[in-house]
Amino acid sequence: MNSAGKHTEQQAVPMAAEEKEQEKLLREKIASLPKEPGVYQFRNDKGRVIYVGKAKNLRSRVRSYFSNPLQQSGKTQVLVTHIRDLEIIITSSEVEALILENNLIKELKPRYNINLKDDKTYPWLVITAEPFPRIFITRNRTRDRSIWFGPYTEAGQLRTILDLISSIFPVRSCRHPLTPENIASKKYKLCLDYHIHKCKGPCEGLQEEGDYLEMIGEIVRLLKGKTAGLRRDLHEKMLTAAEDLRFEEAAEIKLQLDSLKRYSERQKIVAADGADRDAVAVAIGEDEACGVVFRIREGKMLGSQHFILTNTKGESEATILGRVLETHYLKTADLMPDEVLLPELPEEEAAEALRALGREQQGEGGRQKEMRFTVPQIGEKAHLLDMCRQNARHHLAEYMVQKQKRGEAAREHSGSKALAEALHLENTPNRIECFDNSHLQGTDYVSAMVCFVMGRPLKGGYRKFKLNSFEGSDDYAAMEEAINRRYGGSLSKELPLPDLIIVDGGKGQVNTARKALDALGVSVPVIGLAKRLEEIFIPFTPDPFNLPKTSPALKLLQQLRDESHRFAISYHRTLRRKRTLQTELTAIEGIGEKTAFTLLERFGSAEGVAAATLEELAKTAGTMKAETVFNHYHSE
Repeated sequence: MNSAGKHTEQQAVPMAAEEKEQEKLLREKIASLPKEPGVYQFRNDKGRVIYVGKAKNLRSRVRSYFSNPLQQSGKTQVLVTHIRDLEIIITSSEVEALILENNLIKELKPRYNINLKDDKTYPWLVITAEPFPRIFITRNRTRDRSIWFGPYTEAGQLRTILDLISSIFPVRSCRHPLTPENIASKKYKLCLDYHIHKCKGPCEGLQEEGDYLEMIGEIVRLLKGKTAGLRRDLHEKMLTAAEDLRFEEAAEIKLQLDSLKRYSERQKIVAADGADRDAVAVAIGEDEACGVVFRIREGKMLGSQHFILTNTKGESEATILGRVLETHYLKTADLMPDEVLLPELPEEEAAEALRALGREQQGEGGRQKEMRFTVPQIGEKAHLLDMCRQNARHHLAEYMVQKQKRGEAAREHSGSKALAEALHLENTPNRIECFDNSHLQGTDYVSAMVCFVMGRPLKGGYRKFKLNSFEGSDDYAAMEEAINRRYGGSLSKELPLPDLIIVDGGKGQVNTARKALDALGVSVPVIGLAKRLEEIFIPFTPDPFNLPKTSPALKLLQQLRDESHRFAISYHRTLRRKRTLQTELTAIEGIGEKTAFTLLERFGSAEGVAAATLEELAKTAGTMKAETVFNHYHSE
């Protein structure tokens, strides 16, 4: 291999390791997701949002993308290959997650989301701003003096509410412009609704405008959730109808009551007034804090942004809030809202600076925006702020977990750097392979190789070898065969070369490994680590040396050596058990591997089986097989 080719191969190792590390961090992030409803956003390697989804249980839903990939659709399988990171927004209900998902998809237009066929928004209920207001359903939200309620996730439920209103209140259903002039001129005639008592005939002046507007006020109270009195009245009507044997009418009122109950208990993700406002909350740790900003425009939540602040120990919540506000609005000055919801007021200096920034912006109609800071205690605004605070806690907890992981990774990688310095290596050994041989009195010789990348075990790089190219007990021949099998056979093409090779042993072992590597033309550095005194041996160097007991390099070497020893012993035991099964117990006619394995588990060894009584064998293998085994060992 030429130097350029070797350099390319070795450079590919850290890249592959980095990808695996990124994948591991993503899986750890998924495992730490809350079991709450919310919205998740998948990002690609460029940080772009490529998919937005909703979930009743965020952890379960996101995890489903990465389990049983062959059962996923082709599109989903392609999506998963591009996921490098994810973000979530926790909501207090699945309905809120549904509405937020719709808003985010429309704003972000992620590549892997389905395009809505008709691209309609969720429906609203509107009470028009005219002399005799009309009430109807629309998907076109406009900014006028009309009163808006919604949006609603189910158009059918909204129609039920409208039917409920019309069944209780005689509100007009026509589209006529009932101006005083039109009413005075008798331009319109009474319709069927008047004759069936569903309208009082304002079109012909039979109902005063004041009386009609008073009725509209009651409807607004109902739509705002003040339904207790109305529900009591309906309940009394239902009981009266039932007592009078008017069961069909009672059933209809029961449906109205159910609709009213569903309506009053519904949760919305947006403000009914359609205002532009932000909700800002913080979660504070020991020396870190996280601020979250929810953006609400025209009553709809468009998304969130979070900031991690460090060196916050000893700072008040008001100070931290001020810093979050300044950080956010200096970046997004063109998006400043009329109102900001906060858990407490920021420091006055920060508040005034933000108000000044807001006054520089021209609002609608040429007015200047005056930013208001509100600390809600109850109601919809307080609910929104609580949801914002919950997200801040989640992001801070996630940051602390990742910080801890980064610290552990840095400590592990520091061992590789310290090792490069101690051994005077040209490059940091990002990939290290370590060998350990095991045998029992010269039988069942095995060699195990473990692989660490960036200071962490890479199980996919582990290999084990059953050694058989020599007879008797020969540790040096065993080492030579293991080196040849790994770096001279098919594995030399299957696995990339390491940056450092470690053998478990002293001068003889490391010299044997070096000779075998030289014969193969492999120039990777190799060292030996002796168990007794933790001495490090360099090939063809007379004296070993020691590293300080607290050295990160020594800790990494010990971890590699111990892991390779564990792997070798485990493989050796497996071979021994298999040999015992095949040579002693399975040689007994009528005894298969399953029965032999059961007997070995119960009695520990073939000798233990031979020493067992017939009754003991029968309890483990059954009467017939017990007699077969017992007779085999006790026949004359």
